[in-house]
Amino acid sequence: MNIKNLLLFVILFCISNMNAQKKQDVEAIKKMCGCFEIDFNFAETFQFNRDSTYSKSKNYNAKALEYAKLIKDDKGHISIQHLLVMGSYVIKHWRQDWIYENRDLLKYDSDNTWKYVSKPKKDVRGQWTQKVFQVDDSPRYEGSSSWVHIDGKSYWENSTYAPLPRREYTKRNDYNIMIRGNRHEIINEGWIHDQDNYKVVKDSENDSEDIIAAEKGYSTYTRVEDSRCNEAINWWNDNNTKWSFVREKWNSIYSKNNDLRLKRSVEDRPLFSYLFDDNVTQEKEIGLIIDKFVVD
Repeated sequence: MNIKNLLLFVILFCISNMNAQKKQDVEAIKKMCGCFEIDFNFAETFQFNRDSTYSKSKNYNAKALEYAKLIKDDKGHISIQHLLVMGSYVIKHWRQDWIYENRDLLKYDSDNTWKYVSKPKKDVRGQWTQKVFQVDDSPRYEGSSSWVHIDGKSYWENSTYAPLPRREYTKRNDYNIMIRGNRHEIINEGWIHDQDNYKVVKDSENDSEDIIAAEKGYSTYTRVEDSRCNEAINWWNDNNTKWSFVREKWNSIYSKNNDLRLKRSVEDRPLFSYLFDDNVTQEKEIGLIIDKFVVD
C-alpha cells in the first residue's frame, strides 16, 4: 500500500470511528428523555470557611415526577425540555441543550453576568456542550466535554461555573458562584446526575476566589411509564408554541456572541413570573418582556 492510499485509509478509519462514537453519544443523550421519578439529594461535605460562626447548609432531599420532552433533534443539536408533574398541575422546569463540537459558550461570571467564550475548533473536537437554561429559558451554565462509553458505562463529565442553585438562592448570601462538577451517567433504570460542587466567593475586583464549602449531589432519575406523565405531555402540546417564541427570542440574543448581563427583576418581579402568565402568549409581547431584563 503506497503512502497516499495509507493516509486515505487512516482518514476513513478515523471518520468511521468518530461517526460511531457520535451515534453512541446521541443514543445516550436521548435516554434522558421520558417520564422519571426523581430523588434529589444534596449535602455539604467539607467546610473551608475559617469563620467560627459559619453555618453549613442543611441536607436537601426531595422527590418529584418529571417528564423530559425531546423538542429538537437536528444534526448535532439535541434539546430536552423538563416538565414537573404535580398531580394535575404542570410546571415548566429546566431545559438542557446538547450541541456537538460547539465553539460558542457563555461562562457564568457572578452577579447575573455571563462572559462569551469562543473555543478553538481543536479544543472541542468530538465533544458535546451541555447548555442548561432556567425555567424562563435564560442562561444558567454551560460546559463542553466528551461522552465516554467504556466497560458497559456511558457518562459525561464536566466542571463549570454556575449561579447559586435554586434551593439556596434565597437562603444564602455568603457565596456568589458554584463550581459544578457534573456527571451524567446512563443506567438501565434511567440515569444519574452525580455532582461534586464547590461554593465559592468570587471577588472580581481583586481577581480572587475562595472556596467556603464542598457539596455532594446525587440525583437518580428512575424511568416509569410515560402514561404517568400524561398531564405534562398534554400541557406541552397546549403551550409549546408560546415557549418556542421564548426560545427564538433568546436565540436571537445568544447569536450575537456577546457578554450578557440580566436584571434580576423588573418592577419587583422576576422574568419567569412575567413569562409564566397564561395571558402572555404573543411573540412580540414576549420579546419586549425579555428585552426589559437584558442590560445593554
